[in-house]
Amino acid sequence: MTQITLVIPAAGASRRMGDRDKLLEPVDGFPLLRGVAVRALAVSDDVIVTLPSETHPRAEVLDGLAVRQIAVPDAADGMSASLRHAAAAVSHETEGVMILPADMPDLTEDDLRHVLQAFDDASGEFLVQATGADGTPGHPVMFPTDLIPEFKSLTGDAGARAILQANRHRLIRVALPGENALTDLDTPGAWTLWRANNPDR
Repeated sequence: MTQITLVIPAAGASRRMGDRDKLLEPVDGFPLLRGVAVRALAVSDDVIVTLPSETHPRAEVLDGLAVRQIAVPDAADGMSASLRHAAAAVSHETEGVMILPADMPDLTEDDLRHVLQAFDDASGEFLVQATGADGTPGHPVMFPTDLIPEFKSLTGDAGARAILQANRHRLIRVALPGENALTDLDTPGAWTLWRANNPDR
């Protein structure tokens, strides 16, 4: 398989959750961020997690996991800050970068492998974006290494959408089961509904 770097942007402020941190919410017996990191490590031995600071409570839930933690002091700039810092840490040996949001509890190890396999099948020359079963674009997204330098000029909270748009001629979409690629939990209401639909988790 291709040597990839997997980036989990986890430096956001989680403002829409009030006094709760969505990435510390328990899922399957662990804080959400830890579970996402464990799944990431199952498909790559090079996992970067961006954090608000080295001493943030999110760092504690990653104890014992072989991930690279990168503090993002300018996290208030939005998702772009995490991607800029992560891009600067990507090794020259990496053949692709997968961006995996930290707030998506339904993405499985198999889902990540499916996206990675599509990237491999395309010889690492194409972007690969996961979609819902109905074709709605979602996450994660794989980027070839020739596009990583463009991350360093990103601004705002739109993530890498501008890079996706500019390179849509080389974009492959891969459907994942159900809404695995679409479910992100940003508000207390979203968490309440998700827990009602997933009582065993």
